[in-house]
Amino acid sequence: MKNKKIAVVMGGPSAEREVSLNTGKAILAALQEKGYNAVGMDLNPRSFVEQLQKQQIDIVFNAIHGLYGEDGLMQGTLEMLNIPYTGSGVLASAMAMDKGVTKRQFIAAGISTPRSRLYSKLDVEQKKLADEILAEFGVPVVVKAAAQGSSIGVVIVEKAADIEFAVSEASKYSSHIIVEEFIKGKELTVSILGTDRPKALPIIEIVPQSGKYDYKSKYTKGATEYIVPARLEDDVTEKVQQIALEAYKLLGCRGIGRVDVMLDQKNQPYVLEINTIPGMTATSLVPKAAASIGISFADLCERILLMVEE
Repeated sequence: MKNKKIAVVMGGPSAEREVSLNTGKAILAALQEKGYNAVGMDLNPRSFVEQLQKQQIDIVFNAIHGLYGEDGLMQGTLEMLNIPYTGSGVLASAMAMDKGVTKRQFIAAGISTPRSRLYSKLDVEQKKLADEILAEFGVPVVVKAAAQGSSIGVVIVEKAADIEFAVSEASKYSSHIIVEEFIKGKELTVSILGTDRPKALPIIEIVPQSGKYDYKSKYTKGATEYIVPARLEDDVTEKVQQIALEAYKLLGCRGIGRVDVMLDQKNQPYVLEINTIPGMTATSLVPKAAASIGISFADLCERILLMVEE
């Protein structure tokens, strides 16, 4: 592997560009520290194939969040070029990126997930959604873009008067929005490594100072407390890790992933979504989970890279 040229592809044109650049730079430094022939590549969709061919890239380490990198488009391009890459494949990436599709998969498989409704932009334009949402879900309620990450386009609505704003905000980032029941309890995340025999890392409990785990809380140092391992009884820990693994396997994810879960006050876990390109920055969760069992950031990046050959 160290004789091959690796491109850490980052940036791109999505709303998550800055987060992706931070992720990519950290991964690039880690791989170079480990002695790999790794170079950084800022994704330009129009010239991506030429970029790869010009630099004679053998393997791609995908560090693109959102559009092009997390939705199956890059994966499909690399499949056609016969260039191996880290993380999930075309179908798993596309399904995980679209929360509406993911929800339907969970429900069909009997994996508990918060009750929700999917609305198109046409619905947003033609219906009085605020009244409909209030009647069906009440408040608090969660409104989110169906195809977006990094908590962009996610609004936790606490007042009925704010529903209309939340719908408008979520609609900016996706052709569909999801309205989801608010689960009161602990916010957890489960990092998963592996393909054929994936394993769950220690659960992280997320405690934002503001009470909302939004973009600001997620990417501002010190704004959120991360407790690892989460403060759970052993049987609850096992139940949460198991449902996370079931969701990961259901979509056919590989290499690396992070499953976000809400645990209600009766210790019932609800799967929210799967992140197939989880953040790998100083404040990111997968590195925190790995560090809790003695896996350094550089070792984690190397493990993800070597899974390409599995």
